[in-house]
Amino acid sequence: MTEAFVVPEDDTARTAIDEIAAELAMFDDWMDRYQYIIELGRKLPEFPLAWQNEAHRVPGCQSQVWLEAEMQDGRLYFAGASDAAIVSGLVALLLRVYSGRTPHEIQETDPVFLHELGLVKALSTNRGNGVDAMARAIMARAAAA
Repeated sequence: MTEAFVVPEDDTARTAIDEIAAELAMFDDWMDRYQYIIELGRKLPEFPLAWQNEAHRVPGCQSQVWLEAEMQDGRLYFAGASDAAIVSGLVALLLRVYSGRTPHEIQETDPVFLHELGLVKALSTNRGNGVDAMARAIMARAAAA
């Protein structure tokens, strides 16, 4: 497995969601939350240039978003990137929740948390649709695994 894939720092997808909620709650307004999300994106592992192509592109995103997945030891690991800073941060949030989980756990973790945390509502309609498209792409990879 290349270094581009995100290794989970939380034991479960649910724990990751709870930690993200707690981290976002530390900020009083959305401008500070956006800054935090952008910082998360900057910490993503380097996404290989060779994967920044149409075969890895996530359709339905306003920005360029690329995703790669690899199965190892029964777990699905994801790598992702975007050409937009805020979207890279959203990719980082999604990969924190889903990367390194079993396909079953991924499918059992409804991306509704993006709405519950207020992330989709706080974004433009196009960006909100893009986040949903990324989540669908992850779910589709898990279903195919």
